[in-house]
Amino acid sequence: MNFTISRQRLSRYSLGLVAACFAAGAIAADSPDYKQRNFKLGHVIADDHPAALGAKRWQELLAERSDGKIKVRIHGNGSIGGDAQMTSAVQGGVQELGIITSSPIASVVREIGLLDLPFTFNTAEEVDAVLAGKVGDAIAEKMNANGMVVVGWMENGFRSITNSRSPITKFEDMQGLKIRVLQNPVYIETFNTLGANAVPMPFPEVYTALESRAVDGQENPLGTTNTSKFNEVQKYLSLTRHTYTPYVVVVSKRVWDKLTADEQTLLKETAMEASEYQRKVSRESEARFLAELKERGMEVNQLSEQESNRMREKLQPVIDKFSKDLGGDLGAEMMAEINEVRGTSN
Repeated sequence: MNFTISRQRLSRYSLGLVAACFAAGAIAADSPDYKQRNFKLGHVIADDHPAALGAKRWQELLAERSDGKIKVRIHGNGSIGGDAQMTSAVQGGVQELGIITSSPIASVVREIGLLDLPFTFNTAEEVDAVLAGKVGDAIAEKMNANGMVVVGWMENGFRSITNSRSPITKFEDMQGLKIRVLQNPVYIETFNTLGANAVPMPFPEVYTALESRAVDGQENPLGTTNTSKFNEVQKYLSLTRHTYTPYVVVVSKRVWDKLTADEQTLLKETAMEASEYQRKVSRESEARFLAELKERGMEVNQLSEQESNRMREKLQPVIDKFSKDLGGDLGAEMMAEINEVRGTSN
């Protein structure tokens, strides 16, 4: 057998090898720069809550699109702390990722408290416009400056009141009730103004406080009331829809700054996709959550439009005060964005 290779064949072989090397180099240059990463993601809600499903979706997308290099371990049910504790952990880089209720973050970024103004949002579409507009961008910039990079917004939802004593059909029915509220001055002043005794408390402590009657009631979206099984320790659900709160999807800036540009892009894109999925699931689930709470024995009443208007009038001084104190021109911008949606929906 003749193993002699002609000069012409050798030349062609060498050129082909060089071309192959260049092609491989081009492919490598075009390949995303993902490193092996292990991230901790925390949230406070139950595993069957829409926000927990959003966290799972984000985890799956990151693993899939990084070929398994970016691994996320989810810590739910407040197992690594409440929202305020997780905010500090994300700022310090101890916790890489978080899906955090917006309201407690107001202790760090006060402008986010604008979202908590009572009876300000009527629809989810109004919320979406604000979060996707100048106000959402301004809040994200403030959070970035305080150690948290906003990569998405998930839905917590419109909040209603539960209690163990009697139905709430007007704000006078709250007189003297001890109501657990978020650790946020807007909520504290809102419920005190309505005649209740507001008790700020981290979410992981709420069920036990209700069970022991340390507090009479709490206020949360239907998804949280349902998946946290508050029906076991609360009899009455009053559909007040007094405020709306989102979840902020964040990455620790200390971690973010160490990521490659490709990893940052991947985190943003997958968080936005998971957030869109989560909001859809949340909105589609609301009727089911309410039906299940009724089936489990909760007595449900709808606050009338007249009483909603009375409640809002009672709270107007609170709205005016915090709209000015928290955002100034940003508060006016938020109302402009809301009114634009209302104008186009008429």
